[in-house]
Amino acid sequence: MQISDVIADMLTRIRNANNAKHDTVDVPASNVKKAIADILAEEGYIKSYQLVEDGKQGVLHITLKYVGKQKVIQGIRRVSKPGLRIYSGCEDMPKVMNGLGIAIVSTSKGIMTDKQARKEHIGGEILAFVW
Repeated sequence: MQISDVIADMLTRIRNANNAKHDTVDVPASNVKKAIADILAEEGYIKSYQLVEDGKQGVLHITLKYVGKQKVIQGIRRVSKPGLRIYSGCEDMPKVMNGLGIAIVSTSKGIMTDKQARKEHIGGEILAFVW
């Protein structure tokens, strides 16, 4: 089966594993997914991730993070979809939960958080919200 939105598939796998309190989740790898996992690790939403080569495309093995029995990722949502792309300039960049969460943005300088995009004064496509 062909998946049309691979980023939404990744976020859904993370959300489902997080709600089921799994320690890890496996996602088919790509450069965009690796960049998103990198941002989630830098911001402290996941413990770590590792790229496991399996001959074809590889798998991202993501280790989820919990504080006690509390989930670190309270919510994760896809914003820009293949049928409706959402773009934002640096002045209009949305703040997630009044700055408590992050927006993952695809810019001309790569995938970064909304705070980094504002700092570098560039806009782009809003991929996801994480809080």
